[in-house]
Amino acid sequence: MRLFEGVDRTTLWLYLLLVAAGCLSIFSASYSAGDPAPFALSHFYMKQIVWASLSFAAALVLLLLDARVYHVLAYPAYVAGLLLLLLTFFAGSEINGAKAWLVLGPVSLQPVEFVKIATALVLARVMSEYTFSISRPGHLARVALVICLPLAIVVLQNDTGSGIVFGAFLFVLYREGLNRWLCIPVLLIVALFIFSFLLTPFVLLVLLVLICICSEAMMNGGWRSRVVFLAAVALATGLVWCVAAFCAPGRLDLYGALLIASAGGVLCAAVYAYRANLRNIYLMLVLFVGSVLFLPTTDYLFGKLNDYQQLRILNFLGLYDDPFGNGYNANQARIAIGSGGLLGKGFLQGTQIRYGFVPERHTDFIFCTVGEEWGFVGSVVVLGLFAALILRLMRMGERQEEPFGRIYCYSVAAILLFHVLVNVGMTVGLMPVMGIPLPFMSYGGSSLLAFTVLVFIAVRLDASTRQFSSW
Repeated sequence: MRLFEGVDRTTLWLYLLLVAAGCLSIFSASYSAGDPAPFALSHFYMKQIVWASLSFAAALVLLLLDARVYHVLAYPAYVAGLLLLLLTFFAGSEINGAKAWLVLGPVSLQPVEFVKIATALVLARVMSEYTFSISRPGHLARVALVICLPLAIVVLQNDTGSGIVFGAFLFVLYREGLNRWLCIPVLLIVALFIFSFLLTPFVLLVLLVLICICSEAMMNGGWRSRVVFLAAVALATGLVWCVAAFCAPGRLDLYGALLIASAGGVLCAAVYAYRANLRNIYLMLVLFVGSVLFLPTTDYLFGKLNDYQQLRILNFLGLYDDPFGNGYNANQARIAIGSGGLLGKGFLQGTQIRYGFVPERHTDFIFCTVGEEWGFVGSVVVLGLFAALILRLMRMGERQEEPFGRIYCYSVAAILLFHVLVNVGMTVGLMPVMGIPLPFMSYGGSSLLAFTVLVFIAVRLDASTRQFSSW
């Protein structure tokens, strides 16, 4: 009884239901009727059941440990995780284009799954220090270093999808008081990268000018003066373009004229901000200048991606259509989900799944198995279980009496939320294919074990708080 004393039973049941749903989906996706040895360990579903048993055993061990152990192990686990990531460069195996796996006999481990746990622990340890303040640039730089070190190594492994997951910690920083305007550069860079494929440089620059002026007006007020400033920039652009067309025809286009006018506007706005002592304008000017400088680098960054990654992005944006090539998996997954209808075709009755039209149906595209066989209702139930688990973790974080537990619980919730949104999004065509597993449901021993450890450390920290409160 003391093993489960203070344990959040709702979280435990949600975990068990998701793991059971995952095992059933993998069984349906990989079972072959008439197999003479249906219980052989060579089958994906049997391997997943073994890993589920080992994961639950690990969860019980985590519940037995003292909660203070996780404070002590944070830094050693982080260093060990980074060393494992570096080891993949020398002794790793390449799978699906990413050299991010360590093969130990019959077992393949992906270290990044466990590095997420270590990063969450170190982030909680650093941000829970008595003197820590997220508003101090030095302290914020320490947090950025903790997140960016594993991120950089994972990107170098060519495992961009797993690297993007580290961006989920931005939600944790926002919860802990990070200025929301500091989150804008990350979102702005992502938006610029996407829209650079769809819009011309001139239209992008016009949008940047409008967004920055409107955002600054919302922060400081004074809409009338901002409209006048915008009109002045537009007038200056027209004058520069006309003068250039008269003096040197063909040497300067409208985009160049807008760049010159924007540069003058930046100087005028900087002088005004200095006189009026408005720091928010300085922040907006830095964002604008940084975004303008980033625009020419999008083509360079895109060129650094592998061919299959470029095709995935272009296929997602509708700029490249190859239904029998790079976009085959995603197209077949959407067909499978759509064919499920309201209630689905029934367990083991999915034609798209049973006949192998979706190659990755038991791993990254496991959700299409749910959609085809369990239908819209079953998909909503599964997503509801994930939503309930994430909200439960956030609630567990709010009732923590120490910052360490709160930050860690929110980190777990952010990682799970990011995985679910990206995985389901790429399955239904709302996001490009990134190769991110669906927690507890996609086939993979290291993934299931890592997510189990991730969640049950939070459960143990919460149980410790509830036990202490009951005393």
